[in-house]
Amino acid sequence: MDPRTSAQDVTRCYLCENDVAQIHCDTCLVNLCTACVGKHMISDESKDHKVVKFQSRKSTLLYPECSTHLKERCKMYCKQCDIPVCISCLESNQHLGHELSKILSVLDERKDMILKERNELNDKIYPTYQDIASDVQNRMSQLEKEYGDLSTAITKHGEDWHREIDKLVKKLKAEVDEMKNTQLQTLQKHLDEINKKMSDIKDDINAVELVIDTNDLSKLFSVTINVHIYRNLPQKIVLSLPKFIPANIQGEELNNMFGALSSSSLTSDKHGYSMKTTQKSPEAGSSPPVKQLLDEPETVTTIDTGYGNLYSVACLSDEEIWTCKSDTTMKLYSINQGSLLKSITTKSGTRPCDIAVTKSGDLVYTDYWYRTVNIVKNEKIEEVIRLQNWRPSNVCSTSSGDLLVIIESDYRKQTKVLRYSGSTEKQTIQFDDKGKPLYSSGGNNIYITENRNLDICVSDNGAKAVVVVNQAGKLRFRYTGHTPAPKNKPFYPRGITTDSQSHILTADYYNDCVHIIDQDGQFLRYIDCGLSEPWGLCTDTNDNLFVAQWGNVKKIKYLK
Repeated sequence: MDPRTSAQDVTRCYLCENDVAQIHCDTCLVNLCTACVGKHMISDESKDHKVVKFQSRKSTLLYPECSTHLKERCKMYCKQCDIPVCISCLESNQHLGHELSKILSVLDERKDMILKERNELNDKIYPTYQDIASDVQNRMSQLEKEYGDLSTAITKHGEDWHREIDKLVKKLKAEVDEMKNTQLQTLQKHLDEINKKMSDIKDDINAVELVIDTNDLSKLFSVTINVHIYRNLPQKIVLSLPKFIPANIQGEELNNMFGALSSSSLTSDKHGYSMKTTQKSPEAGSSPPVKQLLDEPETVTTIDTGYGNLYSVACLSDEEIWTCKSDTTMKLYSINQGSLLKSITTKSGTRPCDIAVTKSGDLVYTDYWYRTVNIVKNEKIEEVIRLQNWRPSNVCSTSSGDLLVIIESDYRKQTKVLRYSGSTEKQTIQFDDKGKPLYSSGGNNIYITENRNLDICVSDNGAKAVVVVNQAGKLRFRYTGHTPAPKNKPFYPRGITTDSQSHILTADYYNDCVHIIDQDGQFLRYIDCGLSEPWGLCTDTNDNLFVAQWGNVKKIKYLK
């Protein structure tokens, strides 16, 4: 093994590469043997070589070289100019009247500043870039999946069209065969009649041939030919054949009939990322700006749906909301226009128990009686989850794209929360640390949402409480209402939602109000705004609150 390159060898001289290094040049930062020190000193006489024992390497302070005066070292620091200066700089009166300090006096301050900046790079900036890179990679993976789903949906729709076209072609060809057979039968009957007359004519001709040369007059007079009958030729049957008239399909018309893609977008948001804090926090995404509660909440608009008691509402966007009630349809409304945009009927024909909207904008609903959780994509309903011995009641979509589903056992003996990624069950939340059920049983209204800090928040009507657990399913607190209540009635929470400030909002059905509590369960205020039996709740990206109640949805502003 070459001793000069062996990783286990001692440090060798920089010049001869053979002898053990005993000297170090702090100016050039090279290791030398004693024999090579003189050679190194004269190798570059422009430098002031500071040689020390190898054990004392890097102990010599190297003052910075002056950028103006060659070979001069700067031992002073000009605070006004924020630069090191040498004796020649001072003698030239360039810094006359400036505040000067020995450079060593600012050394610790400069080291502290550099260390602070290094720590910021190490503890905040670099981890933030790591998170950004991870976020971009995750979004790329999600993009691949969602575009794959989009292509699959288009392919499936094309297959549906092919099936329908095949059915239509088969039907038209069957009609062609039926028309052909009918006309062939008619012509065959006509041909049979003509052949019969031709046979009769032949018989008459033969009869004449037998008697035409006879001398027996009686035979001649016995022949009777009905030529006048044959002179009346049969009617000609004229056929009218069907024609296939293909629809004139232009490219744009076909697009409109088949379906079209909405436009995609690619924009930059300079506020999209925020610097990572040194204190570890489970909070997802960037920290939102702090918003204060309004002194008096105000109703922005009322969307009149004109039908029954709405028990669930979900924001598709800041302009559109989904609603549902005790029938088989889920309806999409324009918030600004108040008009009905779309209706979706459940696949089973039973009412949806609850609705939610995913990160990608798809509608999700639970079918309690058929034990399924379903997703609506391009107005096609797909079954995502099917349960055995349990029934799904309420559902929410999380910031990670998972689904949190409240499920009840048959006969309503138990209640628990399941987390799903697609159709895969990832987590079960049912008991506290003492093994006691977190949630009530008995078929009461239980609604669920996720807070910005990833807490799982459940409004448990049967327990008369809001039950909040952390992401791991550990109980954080129970909120059991606040007194005095607006109508002094017991607290029976129903719909629940959260906002960008990690506030938790829950509908108080019998007190005609909404409670706002902070992320630790402390009561902040009531919202009433003339509410009547509020039930379903949701918030949009601007922290406007939507309250579903009898026959309408109210949009309420409660944050500044």
